[in-house]
Amino acid sequence: MSDKKASRPCHHCKSQSASAPTDTSKIHYEKFWLYRHCSSVQQRDRQAQKAGQLFSGLLAMNVVFLGSAFISSMIFNQVAITLADVWILLSILKVLCLFWIIYYLLGTSRQPHAVLYRDSHAGAIWIRGSVLLFGMCSILLNVFQIGYSTILIHCKSRVEIVFPSIGILFICTQAYFLWHHSKDCIQVQHNFTRCGLMLTIATNLLLWLLAVTNDTLHIEIESELREVERRFAGKAPSSHPHWCNETTLCTCPNTTICKVFQKGYILLYPFNTEYCLVCCSVLYVMWKNVGRRISHHHVPHTKPKFKLQGVVFGPLLGTAAVIIGACVFMMYQIQATSLAPSRQVFVIYYSYYIVLLPLMSVGAVIGTIIHAFEKKELDTLKNPTRSLDVVLLMGSALGQIGMSYFSIVALVATDPRDLLNSLILSYSIFLIFQNITQNVFVIDGLHRRRITPPGKEEDTKEQNHEAYSQRRVSVLELGQEIRKASLSYIYTYSHLSWKRRVLKEISFFLVLCNIILWVMPTFGAHPVFENGMERSFYGYSTWFVIVNFGLPLGVFYRMHSVGGLLEVYVTA
Repeated sequence: MSDKKASRPCHHCKSQSASAPTDTSKIHYEKFWLYRHCSSVQQRDRQAQKAGQLFSGLLAMNVVFLGSAFISSMIFNQVAITLADVWILLSILKVLCLFWIIYYLLGTSRQPHAVLYRDSHAGAIWIRGSVLLFGMCSILLNVFQIGYSTILIHCKSRVEIVFPSIGILFICTQAYFLWHHSKDCIQVQHNFTRCGLMLTIATNLLLWLLAVTNDTLHIEIESELREVERRFAGKAPSSHPHWCNETTLCTCPNTTICKVFQKGYILLYPFNTEYCLVCCSVLYVMWKNVGRRISHHHVPHTKPKFKLQGVVFGPLLGTAAVIIGACVFMMYQIQATSLAPSRQVFVIYYSYYIVLLPLMSVGAVIGTIIHAFEKKELDTLKNPTRSLDVVLLMGSALGQIGMSYFSIVALVATDPRDLLNSLILSYSIFLIFQNITQNVFVIDGLHRRRITPPGKEEDTKEQNHEAYSQRRVSVLELGQEIRKASLSYIYTYSHLSWKRRVLKEISFFLVLCNIILWVMPTFGAHPVFENGMERSFYGYSTWFVIVNFGLPLGVFYRMHSVGGLLEVYVTA
């Protein structure tokens, strides 16, 4: 008899709890078989979710270890494992991911009650835009690789044409999938969906790892060629990896189309590493949202919008930093690509950083202090997107922090009193402090609740804004309307509380600063290798490994910081 009762659906629990009295001190829930049955069902659901996450995580871990073993063997023992073997393995993984994504688009997501909830915090417009932007650059990169390999087909394998062709199809399908389904909280086929997402994450991680090693190859070849031309000798440095020799034998002919493919490939290469990292972050949030049920209080009633009103000094200072940084970057690129890069260009480059980084650190510290004195409550609701943002900020910051500590040790051990060495030493110290202070400011801001206190001044401002937007502007009234808009901007700025105003100014200033600090290393400014200080201390190959693991993480950190700072700006 009890078995028949236990087989009844669990919705009776809701009606039972709804009709129960409010005095919970007189109710002993452990005596009711309905409560025991409902709690056991919930417990089994949680256990099944943990088991599915564990199994899919183990699947991704084994795939990553297998691919890492292939890539490491290719680097250290190219005779046994070649680059073509790694491409074949990654092509198989891409095809498997393509099959799963297509099945999800055409099968899983179209089942009844498949997507009952959507995570409003996941798949922000800036990160989905990053997926599209970096995806298009990665597609162009693969097109250039196909064209370059086609011209050099006499000395290159056909796999070098097949691999980027599959890559184009994989990037297009994955970008479409992430753009339309990054907010899904799928409620069917939990385990299969988790395994598919983790397989796709593992594939993107392996593509990023391979891209990092290939980027090492390109930078090393260019640096060695400059050294050869500078010394007018026929030998390259003896400390470079042996797996570069075959690449230098297959040179590009002296034709315009081949040079275009080669330069375009080198220019677009950093975007491929960023694309892989961004896709991994979006896919991880989807994996955490599988089977998640969002209650009504998790859904924001009013979605904050980005408005430039109320800030003056932040955009001005940030624009000045961007313009000066762009000039320094172009000057550095012109000088660094010549046969004899001058010492002065390195001094200018590091001086710009030494001035900018302390300003960013001071702004972050002031913002953190204002957060401490605010009356906003901490948002303690479960939010996988915010948790991932915190992990990515802390993890990606380790790239720049790690390189800075290696530079500090090398410079202190050699000659810290030299002008350039002292600048690099100061740059490394300021960079560590800036990363730490900015992380504290962003993470603290992401955990603050958004409170919009009602007030007469705000209501009057909104009514004036609505009346202004609904009024039809004629040609004769254009000057008067522009004047009213300017007065409205000044009115908004003057009526913001000083705490909110300072937070908005600091956030916007840091957004622009992080944008220029993202642009400079992304498009080729790598003074940490080209100045030669740390390279001569640690050795050619060792410093290359340090730089090419730390530099992509640093670029990703700047890009991800922009998104976090925009969130802090909007919710200030």
